[in-house]
Amino acid sequence: MTGQTTVRHTAPAVGRRDRPTAVPERAEAPVAAGEARLVTGEPGCGRSRFLDRAARAFTAGPVVHVRADPAAATVPYAGLRVLLGLFAEPNAHRPAAPPRNGRHGLDPLDAPSADAALRSALRTASADGPLLVCVDDAHLWDPVSRAALGRLGRDPRAAGAVALLLTAPGHRPLDPEFAGIPPLRLDPLTAAASAALLDEETGGSLDRGVRDDLVAEAEGNPALLLALLRSLTPAQLRGRAPLPRPLADAELLTALVGGCPSALTAEEEQVLLTAAAAVREAEDGSAAVAPVRRALARLTGGAPAARLDPPPDLLVLGDGRLRFRSALVRRALYARAGERGRRAAHRALAAQETGLSGLLHHAWAEPADAATATDGTAAALATALAAAAADPAVPASPRLRCAALARAADLTGDGPDQARHRLAAAQQALLAGQPHRALRLLDAVRTGAPDAELRGRAELLRGAALLRDGPVDEARATLLLAKSLLAAHVPAAALAATLGAADAAWAAGDVPGCLEALAEGRGEKEPEAPSGTSAGPGAASTDTAASLASGDDVLREHRRGMLALLERRFGAAVRSLRRVVDAGAPGDRVETLLRAAAAALLMGDLVGARGAATAALVAARTQGEAAALGPALEYLAYTELRAGRHGLARTHAEEGLRAAHRAGQRNTAAHHHAAQALAASIDGDADAVARHVRHAQDISLRHGLAQAATLAEWALARADLGDGRPAEAADRLGPLVRPGPGRGHFAVWMLAVPCFVEAAARAGRGGSAGPVVEEFAEWARFGADPQAPAQLLRCRALLAPPDRADGLYESALALHDTAGGDFERARTEFLYGQWLRRRRRLREARDRLGAALVGFERCGARAWAEQARAELRANGTSAGGARAGDLSALTPQQLRIAHHVAGGATNREIAQALTVSTRTVDYHLRKVFAALGVRSRVELARLVEQTEKTPAHP
Repeated sequence: MTGQTTVRHTAPAVGRRDRPTAVPERAEAPVAAGEARLVTGEPGCGRSRFLDRAARAFTAGPVVHVRADPAAATVPYAGLRVLLGLFAEPNAHRPAAPPRNGRHGLDPLDAPSADAALRSALRTASADGPLLVCVDDAHLWDPVSRAALGRLGRDPRAAGAVALLLTAPGHRPLDPEFAGIPPLRLDPLTAAASAALLDEETGGSLDRGVRDDLVAEAEGNPALLLALLRSLTPAQLRGRAPLPRPLADAELLTALVGGCPSALTAEEEQVLLTAAAAVREAEDGSAAVAPVRRALARLTGGAPAARLDPPPDLLVLGDGRLRFRSALVRRALYARAGERGRRAAHRALAAQETGLSGLLHHAWAEPADAATATDGTAAALATALAAAAADPAVPASPRLRCAALARAADLTGDGPDQARHRLAAAQQALLAGQPHRALRLLDAVRTGAPDAELRGRAELLRGAALLRDGPVDEARATLLLAKSLLAAHVPAAALAATLGAADAAWAAGDVPGCLEALAEGRGEKEPEAPSGTSAGPGAASTDTAASLASGDDVLREHRRGMLALLERRFGAAVRSLRRVVDAGAPGDRVETLLRAAAAALLMGDLVGARGAATAALVAARTQGEAAALGPALEYLAYTELRAGRHGLARTHAEEGLRAAHRAGQRNTAAHHHAAQALAASIDGDADAVARHVRHAQDISLRHGLAQAATLAEWALARADLGDGRPAEAADRLGPLVRPGPGRGHFAVWMLAVPCFVEAAARAGRGGSAGPVVEEFAEWARFGADPQAPAQLLRCRALLAPPDRADGLYESALALHDTAGGDFERARTEFLYGQWLRRRRRLREARDRLGAALVGFERCGARAWAEQARAELRANGTSAGGARAGDLSALTPQQLRIAHHVAGGATNREIAQALTVSTRTVDYHLRKVFAALGVRSRVELARLVEQTEKTPAHP
């Protein structure tokens, strides 16, 4: 057994459709030995490609990969014979299975013999190590073979060290034979992954606008995405010829779902079409059963179809609602019905629905050229539709409002009204997390807007979209254009453009750009601080003016606060930003709450930031504003990072990353990757740090996100420092924190100074850190970071002579008592304990190091906890009271690695045996050396051998 992966393909499927060339990557194999998973998903989701990737990720042993042959689906035991036949073939990696008779030991009348033969073959094949068995399209196996495979999937350990992956479609009822096998459903591709797939297929030559159109049309289905790509001409691919409309027609969709559904009765076709029309713009892909039932009765005159008895393999009914098992099948059904059938279905639904949904069904029942009608019906309907969509009292999601406004524009002739409808639709599309739909609507406004105000509003929305997903320099230029167009017409909108341009420059690390965007209105008299109140960040204002009257006032105060902060007028900055924070209250507009959270973070008011961001998150969920979820969770993640609650920050960032991907917000996703990298950097998860940093930096380089890039670089340095590599951390952080062209983002480098000073001091380069400490002192005096005063004293202690360091460490710990935060206090305790140990003050060192260990463990800083344990052992005592060199101090994984090393295995061989990466082995091995006080593999092997020969004490 070599441990290398061997993929065996047999019985290729007959007539299988083309499969996508890429699906979302997974860092590790989805199963381990003794586990089974049933991989499902709708047609074209990439199940086969997923198995290929899983096979390559499975490094613990060989892989057997079987693809079902549909022609043998009715032949008893056909599937098992193919699989068992593989084990009868000797190869370089696996001994031959025991001899079998011509039927591979299968008795057609005896299912237990089938189970026994399968498990016996697998136990023999996996005798030397783990084995992965992949069965693609397992639902196409014959019933007896499916049953045997299902029983194995429910109890894979009975077959030895075997991992089992099966695939079956997720748009049809699950075969009962596979019930009980843990499912693994493949979700649709994110917009970023879809764009990456297209770039991979075209070598990056695809026109950006065309790529975005294809991504939006495919809705995350990789097979549809590639089919759309292949349907275009070279001129269309380069953006030199118009794209066909619709992009995905009935023929293409029907081909992708393999003609499914087929052999339907006319009544079933009507049921499915009416259901598809009902869920067309539904946020969750479902619709209420009652109006669909009544619409069917209207269409069929009370025929049996009105009972709503659809094919169970296509529709699911429950809790009074219906949904399609597959979005792709639903689209194919709707497209192939033809315009006349679709209009009839919408007309029937319009008679049953009320409110905005009913009006929208009425609008879809109108012919495509309704805008040219002369009887005024279409115009009246458009007016009613737009009015209902704009009414906040009408209950509707932003997605439904967008659809209504876009349809109102279609029903309106060319002119200002049509442009206004499209502009309003674009705004709702942004709120719904549909940036591509918004940009296409804005393109139409740009070409048809008759006046500067409409053009300015369109550029304002375009800039807002680019700020979340695009080059931030382009976003800034677009927003400044909007500001110039709106200044004379709508000052409040011009102010919003001003702040948006400043946000874009801030993300790019462009201080002059921020000042330029914020400069207008600098002559305004700054508000005075109320008498008897503190100007500090945590002070609650008692000024009645702090309760701002409108959203415009909030924007104005935020602009003043940001400008004052950049001009280092800290007192004025705090006064304005405090008013913004105080203006945010639960139930306010999401944008106001997000501004409050941002202002609180600028001041270091973590309680205020947490409250405002949480309120924004709740409001975004309640109001269906998907676009606000990612930013709200971003503020929460950074708040918890600043507070030292890294586990909670990681949770927020994980959820925020999913929300950002769903809303097509790559810039927001970059910040969530950076936050996850920072959180992972304290717990020793080197693979996670590297993975998230790679994603954050990739987006940052493409879109000019200096802030996210600096945070990611800081995460790498902090991981180096936590892993006991101070020299590497100092090399990485030096350019970020020292003055010069390589200095990191102006709002981040100061936060990284304590890490740099610690790294430089521990690496023996403390002299290089003095100048930045003095700059950090000014930051600490501002009060925007509650940890900064204690961190400043810790930095001074690291650089101070011995007669002063003792008192500085003690003072720093006293300030930590006020600021709170386990992680920063534990770091100061650790450095103080290390300093005490090196001066042979061992009892004091033990107390400080023990307190540091407790603090690190409490906040999940596993990497730093390992360092604290190593210092305790060097001090003569381990964390549990054991002496250095005691194997009991190792974790179970470290102990396994130590035994493998003692047996002479290389890191690569250990990684294969434990199903982990070589980098993970290297990381744990360094921890083993530190824990046991050994310097080489030879010393470790000798220690393990001596320990195992020493009898245990009774």
